[in-house]
Amino acid sequence: MANKSKIILGIDPGTLVMGYGLILVDGKKISLIEMNVLKLSRLKDHYERLQLIHARVNELIQEHKPTSFAIEAPFFGKNVQSMLKLGRAQGVAIATAMQAGLTVTEYSPKKVKQSVTGNGNADKEQVWLMLQRILSIAERPDFFDATDALAVAVCHFYQAGSPLAASSKAKGWEQFLQQHPDRISR
Repeated sequence: MANKSKIILGIDPGTLVMGYGLILVDGKKISLIEMNVLKLSRLKDHYERLQLIHARVNELIQEHKPTSFAIEAPFFGKNVQSMLKLGRAQGVAIATAMQAGLTVTEYSPKKVKQSVTGNGNADKEQVWLMLQRILSIAERPDFFDATDALAVAVCHFYQAGSPLAASSKAKGWEQFLQQHPDRISR
């Protein structure tokens, strides 16, 4: 069976800055396609910001044709108004992906950090340094929102390739072993 390359779009939702990262998956190898941010702080109207999030996510989907969409779940803060706005931003990005026919997978910030660095409490700098190694990236982005989004995409790649993720689709060990004959040691 031939390996077909895939593209994963990762989103770090935000109401002032939305990060996005795209990676190409070719077998077990991943490479950076693009990472950047959408700056929304210049707009005062929250609804205009939501419209721009929709437009940019749609553009990314149309341009790169991702096969997977992963988004970071919002963390729970003390400011209820901020949480409501962040939830709206996340909802717009999710709805845009679903409208394009993509399956949405959501990861907690702790899960993303754990997948990328091995430490669920890693700081943004540690996540960035690990992404530099994994993807051989030289230039440092202006915003950690971009690297956070890239980390979400990398996390999705690792989770999709995990034996635990694969085994959850199998109904019992026999089916798992049929799906993964390379995992049988003789």
